[in-house]
Amino acid sequence: MTQDSAEVELVELGPDAASVRDLGLDPVGNHWVGAFADGRLIGAAGWSVSDPVRLSAVVVAPDWRGQGIGGALVGAAEELAGRTGRVITSEAPDHACGDWLRSLGYAGDGLSVTRRLPVLLDVPTAEAMQALGARLGQLFRAGDLVILTGDLGAGKTTLTQGIGVGLGITEAITSPTFVLSRIHQGVDGPDLVHVDAYRLRGDGVDAHDLSGDEVDDIDLDSDLDQSVTVIEWGAGVAEQLSDDRLEIDIRRSDDPADDAREVVLRAVGARWTAVDFPGNGDWR
Repeated sequence: MTQDSAEVELVELGPDAASVRDLGLDPVGNHWVGAFADGRLIGAAGWSVSDPVRLSAVVVAPDWRGQGIGGALVGAAEELAGRTGRVITSEAPDHACGDWLRSLGYAGDGLSVTRRLPVLLDVPTAEAMQALGARLGQLFRAGDLVILTGDLGAGKTTLTQGIGVGLGITEAITSPTFVLSRIHQGVDGPDLVHVDAYRLRGDGVDAHDLSGDEVDDIDLDSDLDQSVTVIEWGAGVAEQLSDDRLEIDIRRSDDPADDAREVVLRAVGARWTAVDFPGNGDWR
């Protein structure tokens, strides 16, 4: 996100951050994350640490609106608040704001909306990644859509292998890079459709530039209701396939020799509200 070549940085401001007064916000009683450009605070999101957590404010300076900064602030607030709660709610000030929050993954009619907070897991080894996948696989049912994000070698296929174990898939699961997608037959449960959207992008094309037609070329619609569909490299591309989905972001350590990963689970839609995900913290 840039404007006039200025980079935007998101920074946790902590509780009762006085700097948000510059945006006309009352800091008292909330935790805050701010967006900065060239040292200037250009946006902020606030939330209360309560049960449930409450998203209390999202403001972006007028000359910086329309660039996705508000959505980025909400995502950052959710991730930070996810360490302290399970569900986040918001009372939108008007219907346009309610619709905007629903476009970010909130559920609910009218002005009152809610969503499941992200879960942050520290996964130390590839074996632990596969075990996490098996735990998640036991929670999935036919019709579920899972979107995996992470750099090359982050562990997306390893996690998918574990999901297959949890679903009771008996055949080997490998990366579908050269065939775009594979269907793994379930025994006593749903099939697993494993998709790799990386090849769809082409050289030098970011995934967010893909058209819906290119996703449609994989012909997933006929499989979604009967299968668990896992799409690697699907962020910014596959969200259109379902209003209910689980987005999993796998983040590598800065040390290339370190196998440890941080895994962020973002649940979108009412399907996941009551699902018993692993709790925040270490996954062993």
